[in-house]
Amino acid sequence: MAEAAKKKGHIVMVPFMAQGHIIPFLALARQIEQRTNFTITIANTPLNIQYLRSAISSSSRIRLAELPFNAAQQGLPPNIENAEKLPLTLLANLLHSSLSLEAPLRSLVSQITQEEGQPPLCTISDVLFGWINHVAKSLGTRNLTFTTCGAYGTLAYVSIWSNLPHRKTDSDEFWVSGFPQNYRFHRTQLHRYIRAADGTDEWSRFFIPGLALSMESDGWICNTVEEIEPLGLQLLRKYVGVPVWCVGPLLPPDALKGSKHRVGKEPGIALEACMEWLDLKDENSVVFICFGSQNTISASQMMALAEGLEESGRSFIWVIRPPFGYDINGEFRAEWLPKGFEERMRDSKRCLLVHKWGPQLEILSHRSTGAFLSHCGWNSVLESLSYGMPMIGWPLAGEQAYNVKMLVEEMGVAVELTRSVESVISGEQVRKVIEIAMDQEGKGKEMKQKANEIAARMREAIAENGQEKGSSVREMDDLLRNILLSKAL
Repeated sequence: MAEAAKKKGHIVMVPFMAQGHIIPFLALARQIEQRTNFTITIANTPLNIQYLRSAISSSSRIRLAELPFNAAQQGLPPNIENAEKLPLTLLANLLHSSLSLEAPLRSLVSQITQEEGQPPLCTISDVLFGWINHVAKSLGTRNLTFTTCGAYGTLAYVSIWSNLPHRKTDSDEFWVSGFPQNYRFHRTQLHRYIRAADGTDEWSRFFIPGLALSMESDGWICNTVEEIEPLGLQLLRKYVGVPVWCVGPLLPPDALKGSKHRVGKEPGIALEACMEWLDLKDENSVVFICFGSQNTISASQMMALAEGLEESGRSFIWVIRPPFGYDINGEFRAEWLPKGFEERMRDSKRCLLVHKWGPQLEILSHRSTGAFLSHCGWNSVLESLSYGMPMIGWPLAGEQAYNVKMLVEEMGVAVELTRSVESVISGEQVRKVIEIAMDQEGKGKEMKQKANEIAARMREAIAENGQEKGSSVREMDDLLRNILLSKAL
């Protein structure tokens, strides 16, 4: 947009310390950098800034600021500052530790104000960092909340934590404030920590006041597309009562495909080898399995998944990590899979087992990939939908179960296999759900068609041809105008 491109100002962005938050924050920063002359500073703990340095090209104008952080003082293992490398039992410690960033962030914003003679145009805080509203308002600027999730999942997550509706009924099904009265959520869609939450536990003590503070922001930014989440957006806007800008899908640019600058990580397989393997497969014939950067399934579930994949007779790529309860970043042991499984799969050339990290965008965009078995974290959902890829949902944490509910009930692009690391599944269940998703007729065909329609809407949303702008481009322009307007007030 012309006026934002000419005028200078400063924006300070602070993501939560997890890859699923940092990556879309970086994508948003790149969008703002591309469209304006604003100075953008992403502030975070030293090790997360180190990661960001590896993900930002030397030509970028995005600045990085380290906020002092002592993991040991926060009850965290040494040199652990990100949810990706943390056992789930310590995730609450990481959440609470983020409160220690308030004083250094206050110093950073004060320093910028002193050096530039005016406060930053705004801060953009993670939805989990409601405390940043205090910092921004006390230092003469505004704060915008950025939810890296979709609108439907965000509303469900915020409302359930804020109201704990499952504690007010003995029924397994319950209504969630903000949703229509006839909508029902199920107790099994709640992570065990929220199922047990009573308002006084360590999780409640972080989420309930923190999310209430996020509701005090001057506006919300949502990583979604107006046309694909009409219901979720309508309900979220009504619930938060402030402007909500849809600027998604915030995905890494195509120019960074295959580059470490896309996510700052080296895949567990050479990209060329992965693409060569996929090139040999028929169109829509491969199942891709990946549970995100910080999730894994139980040992018994892993065994059942392997058995079901083998029974299905389908080709597959599985990004595999040690099961729940073990070091997710440790060495993988053969005992976690059926005896001889790796050898049989390798000999038949039916399978690629990729350890730790896979080139997800490249796999999803390949013509041979036919379905995505996923935890349905929002980044993975957007990447899958942007390539018209139907999903098999296996939610594990966060708002993932609410995403799956929407994908199944509202969009019709997914089928759910199971929920959580606690469920008991069989190889036969796995085989059946793969057959449904990969079926070239019936439900599988219908899911594929709907996913392709959504992919087309997502492309239209970010299209920019002269005066013809997609909805997400218009929303980004309006967001930047609003940020500039605050400077004039």
